[in-house]
Amino acid sequence: MTTELNEIIFIAKRERHKHLFLNYRNLHKFPAELLRDEGLPFLERLYMKRNSLTALPDNLALKLPNLIELYLHANNIVSIPEGIGNLTRLQSLDVSNNALQLVCPEIGRLRSLRHLRLSSNQLKCLPPEIGELKDLETLEVSMNQLTSLPDQLYRCTSLQNLTADHNLLRHIPRQLCCLRRLSQLSLASNRLTFLPLDLGKSRELLFVFVDNNVDLRGLPSYLYNKVIGCSGCGVSAQVVKGDPGGSLDEPLTETFRLPPEVKVVCSETDNVAPLEELSMRTLHRICHQRTTDINIPKSLQDLLFLPLGHCHRCSQAMFTIVYPKLFPLRDTVLAGVHRRTAVSFVAYCCSSHCIRTFDLQG
Repeated sequence: MTTELNEIIFIAKRERHKHLFLNYRNLHKFPAELLRDEGLPFLERLYMKRNSLTALPDNLALKLPNLIELYLHANNIVSIPEGIGNLTRLQSLDVSNNALQLVCPEIGRLRSLRHLRLSSNQLKCLPPEIGELKDLETLEVSMNQLTSLPDQLYRCTSLQNLTADHNLLRHIPRQLCCLRRLSQLSLASNRLTFLPLDLGKSRELLFVFVDNNVDLRGLPSYLYNKVIGCSGCGVSAQVVKGDPGGSLDEPLTETFRLPPEVKVVCSETDNVAPLEELSMRTLHRICHQRTTDINIPKSLQDLLFLPLGHCHRCSQAMFTIVYPKLFPLRDTVLAGVHRRTAVSFVAYCCSSHCIRTFDLQG
């Protein structure tokens, strides 16, 4: 096997191959011949799927400087070396189905990266430096142990497909709603209890899958006209004992969960918004109308430029309060499509007027 492998690599060097296939070869170590002398400076695509590799060489970028695609699916790799950040031309990296326990911050230096596949590993977190990948279009992190996603993901302005099924996520950053090119979001089989108020506001987001989040009982009304998956939602043991869809007579905060930033939950009879909310709305409006900079305390900057959400009726920014209105899915035309679920669409409004005039189908 070693002689055959060395001959394949020798021919690839001599003939300046751009593609090299080393799949299914029971490799336990990265082939030394690939790194000998000047390496393979012309190689652009390296396939090493379904081997038994446990590590990658630190000088990979030095010996294979022009790699565009690197496929390492189904090995036993525990970590990615810091030197990976020197593969400046790399566009696709597949390290799925390995034994990764962490991803090094240097991943953020792969500025040409478009597809990153990290599914089926042992990851408990992702480095915030992933937010530096401006050209990233696909991020797959399913089948890990993630308890959160980095807030900095919103900087991945080219992201179109985010898949994070089968993790331990209890919430997702509301910053994800700023991803204007995101078209598919899959978060099935996590531990989600609520979704960002603005999720679905972007017209580009067409597919949202949150199946089997048993404590998730509210979907933002923006998702009503999207392709959604919500089978198995809202059917946790404590919910099943009672009315699976929730009663409109019980307090709304007991029917579904809200982000912790919500300080006040209002109803149609609450006609006056708290002073704090009115002040924040005014300051937000001034900041967006002025062409010159104004001094804003840092503690308020993030909230002003990334509100809690926007009114589903008039798009007014909201910061501390919401006026929610429930539309049980079982009472909509989608009831026949989604059978094993107990969720409601929730319209988050900014005033008693908006909550009274909101129409889910309008």
